[in-house]
Amino acid sequence: MKKLSLLSILMASVSLLFSQASLAACEEIHLGSAISLTGKYATNGIHAKNGYEFAIQKIKENGGVQFDDKCYNFRVTYYDDESKGDRGATLAERLINQDKVQYMLGPYSSGLTKAIAPVTEKYKIPMVEAEGASRSLFNKGYKYLFAVLSTSEQYLASAVTLAAQMAEKSGKSSSSVKVAVAVENDPFSLDIRAGVLDDAKKYGMNVVIDEQLPRDLSDMSAILTKVKLLKPDLLIVSGHSKGAATAVRQIGEQNVKVPMIAITHCEAADVTGKFGKFAEDFLCSTQWAETLTYEDPIFGTAANYEKEFKAAYPEYKNKSVPYQTAQASAAVYVFKDAFERAGSLDKEKLRDAIAATDMKTFYGNIKFSDAGNNIAKPMVLRQIQGGKYNVVAPAEFASHEVNWPRK
Repeated sequence: MKKLSLLSILMASVSLLFSQASLAACEEIHLGSAISLTGKYATNGIHAKNGYEFAIQKIKENGGVQFDDKCYNFRVTYYDDESKGDRGATLAERLINQDKVQYMLGPYSSGLTKAIAPVTEKYKIPMVEAEGASRSLFNKGYKYLFAVLSTSEQYLASAVTLAAQMAEKSGKSSSSVKVAVAVENDPFSLDIRAGVLDDAKKYGMNVVIDEQLPRDLSDMSAILTKVKLLKPDLLIVSGHSKGAATAVRQIGEQNVKVPMIAITHCEAADVTGKFGKFAEDFLCSTQWAETLTYEDPIFGTAANYEKEFKAAYPEYKNKSVPYQTAQASAAVYVFKDAFERAGSLDKEKLRDAIAATDMKTFYGNIKFSDAGNNIAKPMVLRQIQGGKYNVVAPAEFASHEVNWPRK
């Protein structure tokens, strides 16, 4: 029995060594990304980079990218675009012409993606991006741009529907709802505004405030003074992480009472960690939540992704994993799937394989329209309840009832 046991251990050790040697023998697929590591988008840029790197490691641990009797591991060259579009475009040129990158991961934000997309298109470089949601990216006829996330006009439109439902539940008509909108002057937030205004119009709602946030996103007191005066039933705010932090802080400090408030970038701004009770009952749009029932062979369930990501990046231990991180990992996963279906490193064959993507992932279903946007995954709304992010809408995804009106 002892000899048998020793033999088993020896065989297991040899198997492990062969496995490690096999992984070490994998060739590299070189990806590039100009991403915001400094500047106003740095918080989310770092979230995205962490999501890319986590996925690369998970894919490596699961045998890498395999086709044509070979295995490959991804490697990314990153450059800091400093949250500036012109620098992002310059860096994209550098990645392609100097670093000889043939496949790109996207930057953070719609504005930066809009700056880089003409460059990747010019050189016919397939780019799978995870952080540029503006619908204006997908009406340019680009053939090499693909986005795993839902487009931005969908982000907070569901809050309008929820406000209509709450009004009707209380015996009022949906047209009685008064809406206030305050957004940053950037492509992403302006698309959110457009989606909200379109949906408000469908319900016959009255938009009583429609303003842009101040350029530095540090003070929205003037807008909140109008909110107090005009008493809207729904307040919509979109200003990336800095705008979210300003909104939660100042609404709390100034004791602004609005029955329903919906904002973007709650998790990325860590509004629960920074502002505690001020953040209670805020509605937060999200591309993804760890409670959703998505699953795949590499990352497992959405809940497992969150668990393993937090183990790899302990700085997220006491807060929700931002959806920006999850969708960045999903973008890398799309590349793995497409390379294996293409069976080639040829960028044209790869482009065609990406265009034909139809897959289920921990992040949600991914299928691209002819324009390159993901048409297979909905947005959801979470509400901060007791310091936790609970899915409250749409109804088919809800894990909790919405708290309404806000206290």
